[in-house]
Amino acid sequence: MDVRTNAHRLVTQILTGEVWPPLADRHGHRADADGRPFLLPGMGGVTLGVHPGDPATGYAADHLEPGLSIRHRDAGANMAVQFLSCVGNTVRVCDGPAAGQEGIVTGQHAYVLADFPEPVLERVTTGDTVSITARGQGLRLTDHPEVTVKNCSPELIDRMPGATRADGRLEVHVAAHIPAEAVGAGTGMPSEFANTDLMGAYAGLSPDLSLGLEALRIGDFVALCDQDHRYGRGYREDWITIGVISTGHCVLHGHGPGPSTLITGPAQAFHLVDDPGANLGTLFPSEPAEPSVPSTREYSR
Repeated sequence: MDVRTNAHRLVTQILTGEVWPPLADRHGHRADADGRPFLLPGMGGVTLGVHPGDPATGYAADHLEPGLSIRHRDAGANMAVQFLSCVGNTVRVCDGPAAGQEGIVTGQHAYVLADFPEPVLERVTTGDTVSITARGQGLRLTDHPEVTVKNCSPELIDRMPGATRADGRLEVHVAAHIPAEAVGAGTGMPSEFANTDLMGAYAGLSPDLSLGLEALRIGDFVALCDQDHRYGRGYREDWITIGVISTGHCVLHGHGPGPSTLITGPAQAFHLVDDPGANLGTLFPSEPAEPSVPSTREYSR
C-alpha cells in the first residue's frame, strides 16, 4: 500500500515455539451441520498440500490448518506467540532436517500458522522448534486515524495493493465480500487471538447452508461487512473489517474457513476494489504468480 505508517517506531521481538502435534480425545467423533458423525484430520501438526491460493473448502478435513501449527508449551509464552505474531512475519525452523528454512506467518487459530514451500514442509515434524521475528502489533496508518490495524506486519502493508486516495479513503483490494450473517465462531473474542470462522461454506453439505462462500481460497483478503474488530469481534452496522483467510474447511456447525483480522474501521473510510488476485500467496509467492485484472467497486449496503 502507498500509505504512511509508524513502522519505523515498531519494536521487533524474537519469539520461539514448536510445531504442535494434532490432538484428539477418546470419544473421537463430532457431528456435522446435518447431524452426521465425522472423524477427520484438521488442527495441529504439519499439514501438507494446502497453501495460500489453494481452495479453502472441499477437503475431507475439519478446521483445516495449512502448513505448520505453532505454539509454545508455556501458557504465558504461548499467549505472547498468539498476540505478537503478525501476518507476513518471518518464521525460521531452528532444528531438524529443515533447520534454517524460512516461511511466513499466515494467521492465527488455536495455533499460529505458517506457510513454507512444500519440499520444506515435508522435512518438518511435530516437536521441531521455530523462531518468529514478531513485528507489527502497534502499527498505525498515519493518515487514517479512524482505521485500526491488527496482526499485520509492515512488510504485508508494503506489499498489499492500495493507497491513500485523493478523497482521503483507504483503498484496499479484496477477493470477496462476506455478509454479517456468515460470521460464526470467534465473535466476542479478542481480535489478536485466533480468527473468525465463516459459516455458509459447507461444501458437500445441505445447499440451504450455503452463503456462496465455497470458492474462498486460503490467503484471500476479504471484507467482512458490519464487523467492528477494534475491541474484540462483533457486529456494528456500517463498519468493515479486512481479514485474510488463514484456516480452511470445517464441517462442525457454526464454523468454517477463518479470516485473521488485519484492518478495521467505519465503512466510509474504505474504498474497496474487487480483485481476484487479492491473496497472500500473490504477495509472498513460492511460485510465479498469475496476473489478475482488478475491477473497482464502491462499498454500499
